[in-house]
Amino acid sequence: MKRLSVLGSTGSIGTQTLEIVRENSDELMVYALAANSQVDLMEKQIREFKPVYACMCNEEAAGKLQVAVADTDTKIVSGMDGLIAISELDEIDIVVTAIVGMIGIRPTIAAINAGKDIALANKETLVTAGHIIMPLAKEKGVKILPVDSEHSAIFQSLQGQAGSDRIDQILLTASGGPFRGKKREELADMTVEDALKHPNWSMGRKITIDSSTLCNKGLEVIEAKWLFDVSLDQVHVLLQPQSIIHSGVQFIDGAVVAQLGVPDMKLPIQYALFYPDRKPMYNNRIDFAKLAQITFEEPDEETFKGLALAKQSSRIGGSMPTVFNAANERAVALFLDKKIKFLQIYDLIEACMDAHKAIDNPTVEEILASEQECYEYIDSMLK
Repeated sequence: MKRLSVLGSTGSIGTQTLEIVRENSDELMVYALAANSQVDLMEKQIREFKPVYACMCNEEAAGKLQVAVADTDTKIVSGMDGLIAISELDEIDIVVTAIVGMIGIRPTIAAINAGKDIALANKETLVTAGHIIMPLAKEKGVKILPVDSEHSAIFQSLQGQAGSDRIDQILLTASGGPFRGKKREELADMTVEDALKHPNWSMGRKITIDSSTLCNKGLEVIEAKWLFDVSLDQVHVLLQPQSIIHSGVQFIDGAVVAQLGVPDMKLPIQYALFYPDRKPMYNNRIDFAKLAQITFEEPDEETFKGLALAKQSSRIGGSMPTVFNAANERAVALFLDKKIKFLQIYDLIEACMDAHKAIDNPTVEEILASEQECYEYIDSMLK
């Protein structure tokens, strides 16, 4: 029985993780859950999965949850201290980091220090602190198992091919999002509702907007660099509108190995939870006889500047990827609240990067301080 701590259990990845637990209850057990503020859904999860611990990041929500589940045996903890505590418990085997934002850095580090394998769905951890996370995981002998569909595809393609010196390039695919093919002038009046209409994937609101700007793909480029120990120039983004090829690897002899499948996040989640084994999944098969075509396009980085800005931040390095990530996070929140227009997402990111003086090899404290400074800079611009 593999015991899980699921950080971000009420989000898209978290709820799908719990579906997999439900379908494999003889092999997986939820030992701890964590969420931000969704008390009603967390209460339902507690009553179904009966975790030993549950954490709410929001203190007020933790108080409400404590009352709601007072008749259960689940212990309620809260805040960052609670997140860290449920990430380093002796009883757990793997931590699923599906929590959104840089709040995931400290509990991930705590879990690695405690020798726990990580099913990684929190991009911010590697984007902002890859220089800390990857060496620490190697030192502690901890597996970092990617949950993002693209990074899982690359990870699967590399099985049996140890050593980054065999890699010519990473082929990181993208659907292109809801605005693929549009030009900059067409994006000016795109609404929140337009941006949330992803053609292939069902994801959370933030990541869906990130897909429409290609900021998500930019974050994935940086993440791939750290996960697979390659240079930024070895990560080649390709649009694959059908979302059938989830990513792959071209090796130094020219051979390409890729992972194909229907667009379903449960497959990479399950692969991470059971690695190196594969378990049956149903109703997710490609009918190749009916598949009309698989096509490829180069991304338009001039129109969809999120990808180019992410690469720029990674080339500068240090704390600059933190600023890219933080500015994008705040800009997306403002766009979802209909306080800025679509193209202003790029404007805010560029302004924050221009204003920031990068810190080389930042500590966790400096990473978090850079994030806060970025938020304050955006607030001052809005005023």
